[in-house]
Amino acid sequence: MASEKVETVIAGNYVEMEREEGDSKSSESKLSRYFWHGGSVYDAWFSCASNQVAQVLLTLPYSFSQLGLLSGIIFQLFYGLMGSWTAYLISILYVEYRTRKEREKVDFRNHVIQWFEVLDGLLGKHWRNVGLLFNCTFLLFGSVIQLIACASNIYYVNDNLDKRTWTYIFGACCATTVFIPSFHNYRIWSFLGLMMTTYTAWYLTIASLVNGQIDGVTHSAPTNMVLYFTGATNILYTFGGHAVTVEIMHAMWKPQKFKLIYLIATLYVLTLTLPSASAVYWAFGDKLLTHSNALSLLPRTGFRDTAVVLMLIHQFITFGFACTPLYFVWEKFIGVHETKSVLKRALVRLPVVIPIWFLAIIFPFFGPINSTVGSLLVSFTVYIIPALAHMVTFASASARENAVERPPSMIGGWVGSYSMNGFVVAWVLVVGFGFGGWASMLNFIQQIDTFGLFTKCYQCPPHKA
Repeated sequence: MASEKVETVIAGNYVEMEREEGDSKSSESKLSRYFWHGGSVYDAWFSCASNQVAQVLLTLPYSFSQLGLLSGIIFQLFYGLMGSWTAYLISILYVEYRTRKEREKVDFRNHVIQWFEVLDGLLGKHWRNVGLLFNCTFLLFGSVIQLIACASNIYYVNDNLDKRTWTYIFGACCATTVFIPSFHNYRIWSFLGLMMTTYTAWYLTIASLVNGQIDGVTHSAPTNMVLYFTGATNILYTFGGHAVTVEIMHAMWKPQKFKLIYLIATLYVLTLTLPSASAVYWAFGDKLLTHSNALSLLPRTGFRDTAVVLMLIHQFITFGFACTPLYFVWEKFIGVHETKSVLKRALVRLPVVIPIWFLAIIFPFFGPINSTVGSLLVSFTVYIIPALAHMVTFASASARENAVERPPSMIGGWVGSYSMNGFVVAWVLVVGFGFGGWASMLNFIQQIDTFGLFTKCYQCPPHKA
């Protein structure tokens, strides 16, 4: 009974909104909805899969050269499942929060619910503040990483300009995402983004196998703990893309159907990441240790240039995915979040892009920065905090009894859920944040010592006269 009521409440607002928008201009409205205004289960799946594997696809072979083939495969499978579990927890907490609020007659039609608001509503302001700090910082650096990746990739097609100059150019290009109102409007972009990543992943796999192993290739990983845990935290980062889960769910007509979407998206992503990382590592081995972007080692062909261009477009899309929640937070802070003027919201959003642009120029370390962000920010944002929040929210017997969504019996109900949550917190705290933070910071500092801050062209080969 309860679940049926929840579904009606949650779906109702969106159905009404769709009818209001679709009455006046039927043909234009239908075309707009087809390309621009998504909210189905399929839209959510495309958004999750597209957002999860972007530029990190190009750095996973680098991680394999740090971890070794076997450890690389195991960590991908392990963190893929762990990420799917915590995304499931976030979805449960979102539905719990939204159901409670809508029973109080709160209307969310002009308001996008975010993770820190879920924490605030369920657990209070201290949880909200911690969640807001970690989530915003992670998304800020997630946007920085996409911008760095744009400059790193385009350099392999056109090296007439250095990577720093390309960062200036793509910073201006990515600033145009301020005009995309919400995750509803990523329908066509999510679909195209995933197709682009799929092409690039299979290009990496096939090109590596066709070109074969380089002369004298060696596969010595793992060689030391610093490299090993740096590689592991990059994979932790790879499957920690669910910092935007709440915003993606809120864009769905029926958010309670999200539960298994992230897991299915992860399974698809693994069909891209495992073959490509394994093939590139097989072909180039230890040479990847000094080439964090896998595209830099493959010969320039039309296929490679196509992969670069497609990844550039996808990184623009992923920049929007990471930055849009930051835009929402800033809009709420300024007080314009519920305005219907796209232009007004776009102008207010522009200051958010400036620090991202600046940080991408200071720390252009494509590859090592992923591991640092993974260990220090992703570990808490999408693993530890959701697991702890779920445990505290349902700590009392009455909360468990009245829960909108209960843990499935196949995992052992509440006992199994708490056991898994406890394991996630302990593992990520010790291995992800502890060992991973130590290793990735050492590696990051080494990059600063070697190349310096504001380096003009990170890992660029010497220019031929």
